[in-house]
Amino acid sequence: MFELEKIKELYEEELINFRRDLHMYPELSLKEYRTTEKIKEKLTSLGIEIIDIGMETGVIGLLRGAESGPTIALRGDIDALPIQELSDVPYKSRIDGVMHACGHDIHATTLIGAALILSSIRDKLKGNVMFVFQPAEEVNKGAKLMLEKGLFTDIKADLIFGLHNNPEIPWGKIAIKKGGLMAAVDTIKIRVKGRGGHGALPHATSDPIVAASAIIMNLQTIVSRNVSPLDSAVISLGTINSGTTNNVIPEIVEMTGTVRSFLPETRQMLPERIKEVLENTARAYKVDVELDYIFELPAIFNSEELTKLAYDAAKEIVGEEGIVEPIPSMGGEDFALFTEKIPGFFFWLGVGNEERDMNYVWHSPRFDGDERALIIGSTVMSNMVLKGIDYVNNNRG
Repeated sequence: MFELEKIKELYEEELINFRRDLHMYPELSLKEYRTTEKIKEKLTSLGIEIIDIGMETGVIGLLRGAESGPTIALRGDIDALPIQELSDVPYKSRIDGVMHACGHDIHATTLIGAALILSSIRDKLKGNVMFVFQPAEEVNKGAKLMLEKGLFTDIKADLIFGLHNNPEIPWGKIAIKKGGLMAAVDTIKIRVKGRGGHGALPHATSDPIVAASAIIMNLQTIVSRNVSPLDSAVISLGTINSGTTNNVIPEIVEMTGTVRSFLPETRQMLPERIKEVLENTARAYKVDVELDYIFELPAIFNSEELTKLAYDAAKEIVGEEGIVEPIPSMGGEDFALFTEKIPGFFFWLGVGNEERDMNYVWHSPRFDGDERALIIGSTVMSNMVLKGIDYVNNNRG
């Protein structure tokens, strides 16, 4: 149904302008007020209904098809990062210290493109399309807030598709993978309590810094000795805070870190093993230890059936040569919270272009993406909607 070249002629320039506007005026998590209004204006101009769930930022739009049927959701996030942009482009961020360093402007624009395409064929749609513009992905709060406000419980949908750009994949390519694509994300907070004293008299103390150092090293053996070499996990400590001066052994060391995994059984094992390592190391060094283990996000797992659907949808737009199977990322995505409520599929949109110096990784101050990928992502997502409607109808029996 979709001819990419024709769709390019109709919408590509409009999408590039929309993306550049968002890029020049980035907004931090839960402060995406201007971005929200721009999205609402565009959706309203297309005759797409805005569903109010009582949030200050973020948008849910509903395109009603000509016939009643399934509702297929598309999700894009909209927040930026507290990073000073270093790229020298005409559409460089005009907000000091804030930039779209993860490409959420690309995601939002891709959904706008799908709204343009699908609204133009609403008389042929045998179902509805829900456009979910999610705030606060960077702080792992947006998806949770939307769900708490009734998304996918009070406001129903049958399937959801989401995407993330990837500058390590060339523009024009779509990355599709069955199984684990992005990791589960958990947070650990560790408090080591010893007995402080003079730095020249360590024998009269229980040194929490030495104990914390041993804990850090021992934690790394969990991944190397308790996780299968064919599986993946990460335990990284990101902050260590303790002490006031050079010659005093302190009472307390506080540390925080991140834990990443894919398999559910590995995720279940990790907190138990971390606690054992902490307690036994603390006992050896005669200190006390406390662990706060916070389960943040599940992993993104694509089912075999939806992987085939997505592959077929992408193949019709970019051809078989335009599809690549990516290496999974230990980065996390709160899109996974949506797929705990309804079936979903997540893919990566190639935006890299080495010749144009557009291959910096996510969160780089020089991040950018080739804008020719926008219309490709929009068209692929639109095709996923059509195939998603058929898929739900066929599986309802």
